[in-house]
Amino acid sequence: MNTTLADVLGTVESLWPESGAEPWDAVGLLSGDPAAEVRRIHLAVDAVLDTVDEAVAGKADLLIAHHPLLLRGVTTVAETRYKGAVLARLIRGGCALLAAHTNADIVASGTSAVLAERLGLANLLPLVPAAGDPATGIGRVGDLAEPTTLGRLARALADVLPATAQGIRVAGEYDRPVSRVALCAGAGDAHLAHPEVLAADVYLTSDLRHHPASEAVENARVSRGPALIDTSHWASEWLWLDVAAAQLRDALPGVEVTVSDLRTDPWTFAVV
Repeated sequence: MNTTLADVLGTVESLWPESGAEPWDAVGLLSGDPAAEVRRIHLAVDAVLDTVDEAVAGKADLLIAHHPLLLRGVTTVAETRYKGAVLARLIRGGCALLAAHTNADIVASGTSAVLAERLGLANLLPLVPAAGDPATGIGRVGDLAEPTTLGRLARALADVLPATAQGIRVAGEYDRPVSRVALCAGAGDAHLAHPEVLAADVYLTSDLRHHPASEAVENARVSRGPALIDTSHWASEWLWLDVAAAQLRDALPGVEVTVSDLRTDPWTFAVV
């Protein structure tokens, strides 16, 4: 029996329910015919021209991207603009597009949970628990199996994450003791003042801006607060793709599922 896009949508809903998405998010099916057959699924963090071309060249029937293509208001899908070009290439290539974003962040095997597990954190709890289910939510907080230093943790993280031009930025002393870790895969500066973050030895996230990071560092000097580790947004979420692919393969036997290795971090090199 053929697997249809509608079948895949049912599986995706069971894995990453749309009800778990933030109100501002734009998850779910963005383009494609639910009645179409799906034999190959390709996964990527971003639906950009390179990952779309990769999906179409690999004869994928569906591209699942973590980041929604149409998150913000769009007034044109002309092919002279990036989003229009992406949709046109997908439609011509017979490849549907689906986004699993914050609804894939909060689940037990979501982006932050995968990152925490790769770092070997134990006693994991959500940083911001989801309503009605304290086992799920945004971010994670946990304990290292053995205390280490901030510098050694950053080096261990470099071994876990794919390399990017930005590398890993750290605010804190190299030899600072670290045992309790709070983290949020993707952009997490909204949680810098969260009590669990303030009580941790280090907070690991992405896209930290100058002023929020500076304020957090200075507050830690006069009161309390964690050291900071800032990683590539793309890299921190890319780890989740392999877990998501394995879940899809288990749920959809006979459907080929591949993961993009393309680095879609927007920065290409750094000068120091």
